[in-house]
Amino acid sequence: MSGTSRHDREMVMQAKKNLNSCTDPIEKLRLQCLARGSAGIKGLGRIFRIMDDDNNRTLDFKEFSKGLNDFGLMIEKQEAQEIFAIFDKDGSGTIDFDEFLVTLRPPMSKARKEVIIQAFRKLDKSGDGIVTIEDLQGVYNAKYHPKYKNGEWTEDQVFRSFLDNFDSPYDKDGKVTPEEFTNYYAGVSASIDTDIYFITMMRNAWKL
Repeated sequence: MSGTSRHDREMVMQAKKNLNSCTDPIEKLRLQCLARGSAGIKGLGRIFRIMDDDNNRTLDFKEFSKGLNDFGLMIEKQEAQEIFAIFDKDGSGTIDFDEFLVTLRPPMSKARKEVIIQAFRKLDKSGDGIVTIEDLQGVYNAKYHPKYKNGEWTEDQVFRSFLDNFDSPYDKDGKVTPEEFTNYYAGVSASIDTDIYFITMMRNAWKL
């Protein structure tokens, strides 16, 4: 997956560059997340989930602005209010954070989304909708990893490190959902111009 880390670096540089000229509040928030790498949007999702005490998957403005703040995003209060108002379509004073995160993802074509889900299904050997260390055994070969080769890590440590790519840096639980996997690759996708190149990269990386 070394290609992925290169795309990650390119995307971070591009996002930081675009931030200088960006005026749209949602695009600005998206770029700030992407400037943290492919896991940026997913990391924000995890923070919102932690704050959603009653598990109703909605946030009021106070929770929303605290989440942005806790994640270290530089958004003026007025901009945060604008963003919140865009998502609070019915004026209820709350927003659905799943809908918010899906909108925050860089747009992707249907073809890109399909190949991401194909890769997820290949990883999810048990078919329960969650990828764990057990799923990786037999799909991802840990023996080629340099740290396994030199005896520094066990196979399980290699698997865990691999899952951490897709997990949020703030709440690593060793489990990856389709949503987290898609959020991660939406970030990677942002730095790749053509569908053909993105799909070829995914097919090669996951041997689809």
